[in-house]
Amino acid sequence: MKFKTVQEAFNYYRNKDIKEIETRAVEIGKLIDSDPKADMETLNIELDGLNQAKENIIEKRSKSNKGFNPITGMNFNKEIVIPEGPDLFKAKEYRSAFFKSMLGQKLTETEKNIYNKATMTNSAAVLPTQTLNEIIEKARKQGGLISACRNFNIPSNLKVPVGTPSSKASWHVEGANVESETVDTASVSFSAYEIIKIFSMSAVSNKMTLEAFESYLETELNNCVMDTLNDALVNGTGSGQGTGLLTGITWDGSNSFTYADKPAYTDFTKMLGMLKRGYGANAKFVMNNASLYNLIYSLTDNNKRPLFIADPQQQQIGFILGKPIIVDDNIPDDTILLGDFSYMGYNIPEGILLEVSRESSFKSGLIDYRALAIADCKPIVPEAFLKLTKAA
Repeated sequence: MKFKTVQEAFNYYRNKDIKEIETRAVEIGKLIDSDPKADMETLNIELDGLNQAKENIIEKRSKSNKGFNPITGMNFNKEIVIPEGPDLFKAKEYRSAFFKSMLGQKLTETEKNIYNKATMTNSAAVLPTQTLNEIIEKARKQGGLISACRNFNIPSNLKVPVGTPSSKASWHVEGANVESETVDTASVSFSAYEIIKIFSMSAVSNKMTLEAFESYLETELNNCVMDTLNDALVNGTGSGQGTGLLTGITWDGSNSFTYADKPAYTDFTKMLGMLKRGYGANAKFVMNNASLYNLIYSLTDNNKRPLFIADPQQQQIGFILGKPIIVDDNIPDDTILLGDFSYMGYNIPEGILLEVSRESSFKSGLIDYRALAIADCKPIVPEAFLKLTKAA
């Protein structure tokens, strides 16, 4: 394993056993002495990290022995290690420090240290990982297109490959040569657009419990940030905001068609027939609530069999020709989409930043909170989608 810095090597070895550290140090010494092609700089970095980790373990043991009470079995010198990187926002100490800070409540010394480290480069605090996950999960459970789209968490403007359906394997004759196949992949690169929401609460909110405040935040941020993102998944223009399905795909005779007054049963069989191979297994129909009940609910075939089949278990809205239905009121009236929506993606690379101000509403006795999310969305593979809409 290669380390770029001594700190990185130290973090890796600091919780290892001293015997394991000493064994690795001996191995590095032998490599340096015997292998002229060895990466000396990298090995020396690792060696320095090993030495620091060993010294740290010895020092911690010394402190532990001094604070240990053999009668009660208690250790009063237990050291709390502050996590690094993304793990910091997962820590329970950061979670409590975050909500206490938002409410203006007093932090413990450990909470102060972890919160100061998290906000060292930005005055706004990143929403704890668990809370962010619960907001996204709540948005998905409430339905809409966001429930079926793929969630990314990658740096903005970084191009990443996304696999597309490939051909199946073939039977092979023993000993015969097999030609390699070039796998078709799409790539996606998300831009960095801002979603901002400012909301105010009474100054007495600092008397709320952390759990009550977290629940309020989850609801508020889901209703503003995630709803904005869900709308952009459908209607986003791509200019200063995400790119939606309706605007980000070139709709023509190869992927869309129209009906005159109301769609016919055969329009839906035609849609499924037009969907390219590989996308059908995970395909879903998407429309708004009015379209579902005005256009689909009473539609039957020549044998009076209904097109729409309700889900008796209430786990989903229902099915059209075996494909699940998603209701999203951001879809325009009389428009129906079909596709594999795992090829429509949205990205929130840095979570949601939350900043509090107790000065901006000084005269009114309110506390202002500003939520900021860097986000984007766009279709990844346009051929995975079809559109049926009413003729103009």
